[in-house]
Amino acid sequence: MASKLLRAVVLGPPGSGKGTMCEKIARSFGLQHLSSGQFLRESLGGGGEVGVLAKQYLERGLLVPDHVITRVMMTELEKRREQPWLLDGFPRTLGQAEALDRICELDLVISLNIPFETLKDRLSARWVHPASGRVYNMDFNPPHVQGIDDLTGEPLVQREDDKPEAVAARLRKYKDAAKPVIELYKSRGILHSFSGTETNKIWPYVYTLLSSKIPPLLSDEEN
Repeated sequence: MASKLLRAVVLGPPGSGKGTMCEKIARSFGLQHLSSGQFLRESLGGGGEVGVLAKQYLERGLLVPDHVITRVMMTELEKRREQPWLLDGFPRTLGQAEALDRICELDLVISLNIPFETLKDRLSARWVHPASGRVYNMDFNPPHVQGIDDLTGEPLVQREDDKPEAVAARLRKYKDAAKPVIELYKSRGILHSFSGTETNKIWPYVYTLLSSKIPPLLSDEEN
């Protein structure tokens, strides 16, 4: 368990390696990795009011709106008031950042800056297992059998918004929504930006930053 109740967020566009970075941080520093995508999938399966609401949007091929995601996340964070955590995929908009402010004070925000071309290539090579959210990349993390999930043997799909023609619009939309969030955290002096094309090369710098805030459980090389 981390010695301080550290509350951190990892921001980054789709395909920036947020999930991988969060897993590394969680392992090395004993923080809970809280993924908005994971909580959304769980709420869909749980049959609660918010899950039913989210399902209506997803079944029509629409993005789940801000207020629904915010309700899912606030419910989960309320349960973890006494725990150190790391948020992945939330907040994505100023409205979500303001909702987060109402229940906690963040210590640290990590922003991943990845070149547009790298993101485009990564997303276009990305296939997912819908039920679990497991992500494969055909270039550097392919499944053992093409088109099949390693653990369940179920088929993988390419999300509509990962298809090459949709990627540019999706990245633009992310950038527009994220800009005021980044500015907010920058103005508070808690934003730390890291640029590069490979998670493994950015990782040592992220590790050094976090080590200055809380004692690590694993060394840089162990991860």
